[in-house]
Amino acid sequence: MGAAHSASEEVRELEGKTGFSSDQIEQLHRRFKQLSGDQPTIRKENFNNVPDLELNPIRSKIVRAFFDNRNLRKGSSGLADEINFEDFLTIMSYFRPIDTTLGEEQVELSRKEKLKFLFHMYDSDSDGRITLEEYRNVVEELLSGNPHIEKESARSIADGAMMEAASVCVGQMEPDQVYEGITFEDFLKLGLPWFLTAWTQM
Repeated sequence: MGAAHSASEEVRELEGKTGFSSDQIEQLHRRFKQLSGDQPTIRKENFNNVPDLELNPIRSKIVRAFFDNRNLRKGSSGLADEINFEDFLTIMSYFRPIDTTLGEEQVELSRKEKLKFLFHMYDSDSDGRITLEEYRNVVEELLSGNPHIEKESARSIADGAMMEAASVCVGQMEPDQVYEGITFEDFLKLGLPWFLTAWTQM
């Protein structure tokens, strides 16, 4: 009785932290056990045999996101060696659709959290900026499976998108002024439409 009560308390706590229902938590727990091989934690190599990720050009960035301490809310930099089920739920919660029945403030907070998760995927060195090199790297990875686009073309797409970001976020720049990269505030200002527009050029 005590164990069952403790388990239901734990599920309720996870519901509150992640927004998942008890049924969803149960489904995700089965998925976690499949990935971990019934172990209490998951390591990066456990993602090696996930069919959905096999052909994804940014597979390494997606897997890395699961272990990024910023996404796990455990620090401002660094990667975890392994994650437990609660960590796994925390990451999966970023992929949940926004509950529009929540208040306006809560919806905006949820939107920012999801954008921050995406921002962290681009900002690979955790310095708070997406530099031109980091953005080029993402674009080149995304286009790596396209035999019709050469590396130089991918770089040109990234450079053009970054120039547009600079004009939106900084405005008219001096000839000797250097745009150091997209901060999270810039990222919010640009919003998803900017990134979707950048991808349509590919």
